[in-house]
Amino acid sequence: MPPDRDFYEILGVRRGASQEDIQRAYRKLARANHPDVNKDPSAEDRFKEVSEAYSVLSDPATRRRYDAFGPDFRQVPEDVDPETWARAGRRGAGAGRGGAGPRGGGFGGFEEGVDLDDLLGGLFSGRRGRSGASWGPIPGADQEAEIVLSFEDAYRGGPRSITVGSRRLRVDIPPGVTDGQRVRLAGQGGKGGEGAPAGDLYLIVRIAPHPRYRAEGRDIHVLLPVAPWEAALGASVAVDTPGGETKVKVPPGTSSGRRLRLRGRGMPSRRDKPGDLYAEVRIMVPERLSEEERRLFEQLSSVSTFDPRRR
Repeated sequence: MPPDRDFYEILGVRRGASQEDIQRAYRKLARANHPDVNKDPSAEDRFKEVSEAYSVLSDPATRRRYDAFGPDFRQVPEDVDPETWARAGRRGAGAGRGGAGPRGGGFGGFEEGVDLDDLLGGLFSGRRGRSGASWGPIPGADQEAEIVLSFEDAYRGGPRSITVGSRRLRVDIPPGVTDGQRVRLAGQGGKGGEGAPAGDLYLIVRIAPHPRYRAEGRDIHVLLPVAPWEAALGASVAVDTPGGETKVKVPPGTSSGRRLRLRGRGMPSRRDKPGDLYAEVRIMVPERLSEEERRLFEQLSSVSTFDPRRR
């Protein structure tokens, strides 16, 4: 990401934006620029920028550090006071990457007499400050990034290549991941300082909308079109599921809106029991009737006493 780009600017939100506004902006931009959707050669770079910006601003603690220390927030130790940092010329709130001279004199606006190495305890040079304090090895920060999966990929799981920042990673998606689930990649987060271990990377799963399926946790909902005579007389009809076609029994006298439950045919799980699949009946009628069909429907109309408006 170019050094002059601001995370708020990338997502197109104001600095006081709520977490909901940030999430809404990210989802819109991520879907528009996802390499699987947008074939523009520059879309992948925009997707990387958007993902990095969201990984920082979506976490309240990380966002506070970014607002306080700007682009250098990952290098600043936890114990550094934001006001002291600001007095040293780091304007905070993502104001930019000013020069880093050790004293005043035009390099980033440092106050006269402020020693940056003393302020940070030798973080960048490996030396101790005048006070003798040392920050020691600093573990890498945990990071977050979103991964958008199709419904079928979320159901099946399996290996997948993803791009996080400038890195290309391979991740094993567990079968049956749900929307919002976090997948941990140990040691793939921020780098540690002075030999300290790297942080972890947490992938937050987002399942792309599907024209047929809808998930609620591990349960899957799907519409089941049936003919009037199948609903009236009962039938065994085929229903498509992410795991393949199966049969469901429609009881006689079924009306539209009735939900038929197929146990264990929802999202799979490696640890827990799988979810269920609910097929919601929709009674469909022919758009055009043949002469014989019209005759039979008219005959049914003349002999039936059924009134759907008086039940």
